[in-house]
Amino acid sequence: MAMDAGEIERLIKESIPEAVVRIEDLAGDGDHYAAYVTSPAFEGKSRVQQHQMVYAALQGRMGGELHALALQTLVPEKAGNA
Repeated sequence: MAMDAGEIERLIKESIPEAVVRIEDLAGDGDHYAAYVTSPAFEGKSRVQQHQMVYAALQGRMGGELHALALQTLVPEKAGNA
């Protein structure tokens, strides 16, 4: 059973409430998504730790309901650092 993009976004936002999340269905099949997640919670964490936070938010659905997820995580730029 495929996973809905809205469900992916909901799970991430529940776990990382301040996150800005954009989900893109890469193949139109509900199985292959790209997720772009920006959150101040990622500050000071390695890229691996950031990705682990997102995967934890998906509550074990990777490899089952969600076949593939291309993940990009970012820390938002601080105001005044332009």
